[in-house]
Amino acid sequence: MAYSELIKNFNRTRDYMREFYVYGFKSRDEYNKKSARSYDDERRRLESWLGDYMQFRQTPEGKTVFLSIDSRVSHHNPLYKAWKAKSFTDGDITLHFILFDILHSPEIALTLNEITDAIDGYLVSFSEPRVFDASTVRKKLKEYISEGIIVSEKHGKTMYYRRADPVDYSDSNALDFFSEVAPCGVIGSYLLDKLDAHDEHFAFKHHYITGAMDSEIICSLFMAMSEKRSITMETVNRHQDKITENHVIPLRIMISAQSGRQYLMAYAPRFNRITSFHTDNIVSVEPEEVSDRFDELRETLDGMLPHIWGVSTQGFSGERMEHVEFTVTYADDETHIHKRLEREKRCGTVEKIDDHTSRFSADVFDASELIPWIRTFICRITEYSFSNKALESRFQEDLEEMYRLYGIGGGDGR
Repeated sequence: MAYSELIKNFNRTRDYMREFYVYGFKSRDEYNKKSARSYDDERRRLESWLGDYMQFRQTPEGKTVFLSIDSRVSHHNPLYKAWKAKSFTDGDITLHFILFDILHSPEIALTLNEITDAIDGYLVSFSEPRVFDASTVRKKLKEYISEGIIVSEKHGKTMYYRRADPVDYSDSNALDFFSEVAPCGVIGSYLLDKLDAHDEHFAFKHHYITGAMDSEIICSLFMAMSEKRSITMETVNRHQDKITENHVIPLRIMISAQSGRQYLMAYAPRFNRITSFHTDNIVSVEPEEVSDRFDELRETLDGMLPHIWGVSTQGFSGERMEHVEFTVTYADDETHIHKRLEREKRCGTVEKIDDHTSRFSADVFDASELIPWIRTFICRITEYSFSNKALESRFQEDLEEMYRLYGIGGGDGR
C-alpha cells in the first residue's frame, strides 16, 4: 500500500505529534511503540505539513530530526495543518463537489429529486458511472445541514435545499488573534483560510502552540459543559502506558499562563471532589446524561478559585487550607518589584509595608504550587512563613544547598 498524507485515526497522529514536537524527534530505532513502517508513515505526514520547520542535526548516534518554530516569523500555528488532512472515500469527495456545483448559489433551491436527477446528469458520460441513490444524497444533505453549510426550507409539503448564505469574515484582526490564543483556535484558522491575504498585526512572545493537538478533546468538553452533561472519558498514564476510564462532570477549562498547558477541572464522583486532568492525557470523551448537579458544582468551583494557585485542589475536602507569606525588600529605583507582585499574584494579597518593603500572603489548597514563583524573588526575600512546616523545611534546605553551592555566607537560607 502506498503512503497517504490523509489521516484515518487522529489519536495516532496526535501521539506522534506530541512525541515529535513536545519531546523531540526519536530515531526509527528509538521509537518502539509502533512498527517501523508506522513510524515512517507518520514521520512523512509530519514532513508534508511541517517541512519548513524541520531541522536536522548530526550526532555520534546518527542524524536526529527536530522541529524549530520561530514565532517572529510564523504568526500562525503550523500544527493546525494536521486538522486539515482528513481521510475520505472516493464517493464522499465525488458527491461533495457535485453537490456544491449544483447548489453553487444561495439563490438556487432544489428538491431532493431535482438534486438526484442533476447528479445523474454529471455522471452519465462515464463508462462505469458511480450511482448515488436518494437515501445517500439525503444523508449527505442532512450532514451538511448540521454543519450549517446547507439550509433546508419547506414549501407546502415539499422540502427544498439550498446553499447557506455567505458569512462576512471581514474582521481579520479578530480571527488572527482568536486563532492563536483561544482554546479550539483551529476554528479561527479554518475561517482565516477563507480570507484573502491581509496585513497581520499580532506577534506573540510566548506562543503556546501545542494546545492545537487537543482541539477535538477541548471542543467535546465545551459542548458537554454547554449542555451541562456528565461524560465518560479515557485518560492515559504515559509512564505506565495504561488507559483508565473516568466518569466525571466537566466544569471549566483552565490554561496555564506560564506554559500554555490546558487542564479540565471536573467533579469526579469516585473521589467525591473536584480535581484536575491534563487535557493532553485525555484520549476520548463521550457525553452522558444531563447532570442536575452541574450548577451547584460550578458554583462550588467558583468559590474555590480564590484559593487555587495552579490547578491543585488537594486540600479541598473540609481540611484546613495552607497559609503562605513572604516579605521582599527593594531599592529606591526598584519600585517595579511591588508592581510585579501585584501583577503576578493570582490570588492572595500584596501589602506595601513601606517604600522599600512589600509582603505577599495567601491561603491556598496546595502551597507547593507557589514555590517556583516564590523562588524568583530569592535574594530579595527577607522573611517567609508556611503553615505547612514540611514544605517550609524543604524550601529552607533548598536555599541552604544553593548557598553552599555558590559559597555564600554561612549557609543560612534566611
